[in-house]
Amino acid sequence: MSTVKWTIDPTHSEINFKVKHLVISTVTGKFKEFEGAAEVPADDFNGAKVEFSTNINSVDTNQSDRDAHLKSADFFDAEKFPKLSFSNGVLSNEGGEYKLKGDLTIKDTTKPIELAVDFGGVAEDPYGNTKAGFELEGKISRKEFGLTWNAVTEAGSVVVGDSIKILASVQLVKG
Repeated sequence: MSTVKWTIDPTHSEINFKVKHLVISTVTGKFKEFEGAAEVPADDFNGAKVEFSTNINSVDTNQSDRDAHLKSADFFDAEKFPKLSFSNGVLSNEGGEYKLKGDLTIKDTTKPIELAVDFGGVAEDPYGNTKAGFELEGKISRKEFGLTWNAVTEAGSVVVGDSIKILASVQLVKG
């Protein structure tokens, strides 16, 4: 059985995350540098094998001091662990619902995760490239990946929530 390779189009994709701050609001961040690919059996994305990585130093929360803290040993430790990766991913269509299951590695910890996937379809762009669109969503516990730094305010509020919401809009290009 032959496979078709699709790669992430970084110009038309984004990888975002959301986390609670002080329990009362949400901070949104993104990774600006990433790459990935999918090996797709024929023209059906069911059973596609997916790999992905992002450059930790590209984290952007629209606040440079917070970004520097995220890159530090308190969180991602970008100097020792410059990449976040998703491997062994398999996209499956289970009863009409797409799911992406695979192994997420942050720092030196790898854990299985599952993301809900909304497949937007396939279209040809004005330059003759075949594109496929996906919206992905899921949650992870940052503490399970060794991102355990936190502080407690005088009033007893936790500064950074444990649950991280992952939101990605990905466009793949065929070939």
